[in-house]
Amino acid sequence: MQYVLISACLLGRPVRYNGSAAASDHPVLAAWGTEGRLIVVCPEVAAGLPIPRPPAEIAAMQSGRDVLQGKAQVLEANGQNVSQAFVSGAKQALAIAKAKNIQIAILKEGSPSCGSSYIYDGSFTGTKHPQAGVTAALLQDAGIRVFSEEELDEAAAYLNGLEADFPI
Repeated sequence: MQYVLISACLLGRPVRYNGSAAASDHPVLAAWGTEGRLIVVCPEVAAGLPIPRPPAEIAAMQSGRDVLQGKAQVLEANGQNVSQAFVSGAKQALAIAKAKNIQIAILKEGSPSCGSSYIYDGSFTGTKHPQAGVTAALLQDAGIRVFSEEELDEAAAYLNGLEADFPI
């Protein structure tokens, strides 16, 4: 059975920067939960960031890959650099994925850690930027297919394809 790495907030855990969750009631997640496929992670909490915490964005319209390469910073709204924590959390998520041979992840869109098709541009104005967050980029670069909570049907089809290629 293929496991699926998933952002904790999508399962209703109140781990987001403001202490909230972003629970999804999509039937795919319910089925995967019943099947025992879901491996839960919050990279920011794993790295030791508190709940709640100031909002953070990748500065200057940069990307998670830029942060991983040391070319950009993740800054809190108060200006504090939390890049090291974001990189640490991403590395912990990747270690979990490797330990379970995970090939698919469902991560929270828009997050500076988990956003896969967009993050925010670093201006703290709600402006979307078409880049991946730190964890999403690290997982993608390791060959793990990353989907957002907005792509669960596509993720289910991808998982079915993986299992068809490698049946039990």
